[in-house]
Amino acid sequence: MTKASPQNNYHYNKNLQSYANQLRKNMTKGEACLWKYVLGRKQMKGYQFRRQRPVLNYIADFMCRELLLIIEVDGITHDDAEAQIKDKKRTANLEAIGFTVIRFSDWEILNRITDVSIMIGQWIEEHAICPPPSPRQRGR
Repeated sequence: MTKASPQNNYHYNKNLQSYANQLRKNMTKGEACLWKYVLGRKQMKGYQFRRQRPVLNYIADFMCRELLLIIEVDGITHDDAEAQIKDKKRTANLEAIGFTVIRFSDWEILNRITDVSIMIGQWIEEHAICPPPSPRQRGR
């Protein structure tokens, strides 16, 4: 499969758009906290993250196109062996097209959000090839 890029819209799957919209409206508590306090409004070092983004046949909890970074929030449903096998396959498929997948548990986000924010920030500092896109000037 080809690497994710602007030319293929980062493997956006429009067939999952309505389901992604439903998930956006019904985020878990962990997802909502991560969005509000860490990833939304370009809070994370100026990079834009998108919520519930359809990629391939999956819906990534959070995705930054510029960084080719996907952040997944795992709730208690990810604890059983079958779910862990699915998560490994999902991660492998997303990494095969060029994304890095970072996973956090709901518990980590709800109890250690500062540490989660620091870990994401460190990943960006170590892996970002280019600075975040500059904001567009108004009126131009």
